[in-house]
Amino acid sequence: MSPLVQAARRFPNPRLTGLGSGLFCAASMFALACLDALLFGASLVVYGVLFLPVCALTAVWVRRADLVTAVVAVPIAFAVGLLPIADSSGGLFGRLMGLVTALALHAGWLYGGTLVAGLIVTVRKVRMMSRRAAQRRRAAA
Repeated sequence: MSPLVQAARRFPNPRLTGLGSGLFCAASMFALACLDALLFGASLVVYGVLFLPVCALTAVWVRRADLVTAVVAVPIAFAVGLLPIADSSGGLFGRLMGLVTALALHAGWLYGGTLVAGLIVTVRKVRMMSRRAAQRRRAAA
């Protein structure tokens, strides 16, 4: 057995529902954004780098029946996490403008994380479909 497979078996293997994966991703990004604000002065680059592994974990841990929700939950979680670190010059309108500005200026991280989640979900779906086809062939034979 390869060392990569052995390392992967040591990680927890939870299976989250669609709602659970969305909550996991949003709560993780909010907590990481608060930590980023405390430790790094609300650096959006640090936030973006931390966003990528959360996207991968969300896509890996979602149940097979809810694979599509991982790709939907990831951009929402990115926006939720931006709330504590986006510039806010006061009031609701200022916070909203800071959020929109942060989303516009750091859309690359958002697209990258969504792409990571999308690729993982696609690979999982293709593997699941090929297993089902192999089972049908075995059953027919």
